[in-house]
Amino acid sequence: MDRYSDFIKNVYSLTSIDLSSYKEKQMKRRIESLAKRSGYDTFEKYFLALKKDKKTLNEFINYMTINVSEFYRNPEQWEILKKDVIPLLLKGKKNIKIWSSACSTGEEPYSLVMMLTKFFALDKITIIATDLDAEAMNKAKIGMYSAKSIDNVPAEFQKKYFEPKGSSYLISEEIKKRVSFKHHNLLKDKYPEQCDLIVCRNVLIYFTEDAKEEIFKKFNDSLIDSGILFVGSTEQIILPKRFKFSSFKTFFYQKKI
Repeated sequence: MDRYSDFIKNVYSLTSIDLSSYKEKQMKRRIESLAKRSGYDTFEKYFLALKKDKKTLNEFINYMTINVSEFYRNPEQWEILKKDVIPLLLKGKKNIKIWSSACSTGEEPYSLVMMLTKFFALDKITIIATDLDAEAMNKAKIGMYSAKSIDNVPAEFQKKYFEPKGSSYLISEEIKKRVSFKHHNLLKDKYPEQCDLIVCRNVLIYFTEDAKEEIFKKFNDSLIDSGILFVGSTEQIILPKRFKFSSFKTFFYQKKI
């Protein structure tokens, strides 16, 4: 494979996705593998295919965004969210604004809705959920999941909100209605404002350090004073003070006033 730098520029002009903000070695290897599987031995040929064929382009975006998710991923962190974070955010307030960023196929925002039923009536809950991958969000809107992906869902919620469909499970319409899905590019698009909680897990590890720093600054700007950022298990922020955060709990960072 050759001319990766030209491929980066061409992809940006076609999709507004900035591959230069992703770790090069990792991303280049993934794209080379996908291109060769699709029958293209140069980046130039592969880009021409992306330009001509919508299906090939959608496959590329889906593969590049690395959609790996499950409900209540890392359950112990969800306990901290329920017992410590949400009660803190609710002090003196009747409701909170939550953004599930890089939501993939919907497991995370739907987990948030279920957890929040411990604090609010279901019809009072709204989650903003965004992702770069439109195909992943379409799967989220359908709401069909494997048995393995719901393993960590509390038994009461499995029984109440999931309907068996063959070997899969369909999440209920009443949960789906509480999530607003929108296309969003973390590197380019305007961020939601005045969020109490931002959840962005297991995606930042794929970005360069410069890109991560820019994203952390934007997350900070998007939060209300004392709002919380919840990151993934491999994404602890080194020296959070640089981004005007303080460590609240492991993987949870509070915006400093």
